[in-house]
Amino acid sequence: MAVDPEELFEVDSDVPDLAGSVLLHHFSGFVDAGAAGSTLVEHLLELHEHRVIARFDIDDLIDYRARRPVMTYDTDRWEDYDTPELVVHLLHDAAGTPFLLLTGPEPDRRWEAVVAAVQALIERWGVRLAVGAHGIPMGVPHTRDLTVISHATRPELVTDKSPFNRVQVPGNLSALLEFRLGQAGHDAMGFAAYVPHYLAQSTYPTAALSLLESVISATDLVIRTDGLRETARRADTEIARQVAESTEVSEVVAALERQYDAYAESTQSLLVPDGDPLPSADELGAELERFLAEQPRDQ
Repeated sequence: MAVDPEELFEVDSDVPDLAGSVLLHHFSGFVDAGAAGSTLVEHLLELHEHRVIARFDIDDLIDYRARRPVMTYDTDRWEDYDTPELVVHLLHDAAGTPFLLLTGPEPDRRWEAVVAAVQALIERWGVRLAVGAHGIPMGVPHTRDLTVISHATRPELVTDKSPFNRVQVPGNLSALLEFRLGQAGHDAMGFAAYVPHYLAQSTYPTAALSLLESVISATDLVIRTDGLRETARRADTEIARQVAESTEVSEVVAALERQYDAYAESTQSLLVPDGDPLPSADELGAELERFLAEQPRDQ
């Protein structure tokens, strides 16, 4: 039986005009290497005053036996229950511009209904752009510039292109939300930070900082980064110390550096210098034929 998506949430009675605002979203439970997305969420909530303006009926969306919430037992009684919440926070940036943050556990069921509900809120409030962010583990060294890739419902929104072409991956709610919003004609995009695979299970603030900088660039929100930047600096110093103390880890990092640099060099050699005209298809074909002709026959 079809259910009205607006039955999945309750909205505060005192919501200001949000026309033209941005909705950031991050759901825990999917891949978030280095806790990049969750650290970004924590930074935003610690930095800005906030209040909940919409709350989802999480009891109908979570499989409690698959992800059991934490309860605290003290001596002879149950003292606390960590109630799971999927909520929309209202925040204001340093310039006073309102923006929204949708966060909580990724629902185990009724993804399409949740997406329809979020779309209903976006249309009710006049949100102009939805943005997701998380970290993905990659075979890259922490000693090189951290890469953030982006994807979006329109090519004009893409800021950092991905090296991937066509690939199939396990679905997640953020991706489905972006996909469905695009089908409905809404602007949506997402950022993924490359996190060194050997740091994927740790909290890696540098990845969260890179995500925040990408979000700021894409949305024009005015959000302070100094606190997160200092946390990232301290974490990087500690990582460097631990790597230096382990010969095995140092060798792994050095191998990743060589691999990364070789890839970067090969990629750079294919780029056309600024101002130079792009070669035609015939010129590219002739260059390829020349290259092949110069190769030893046994290759």
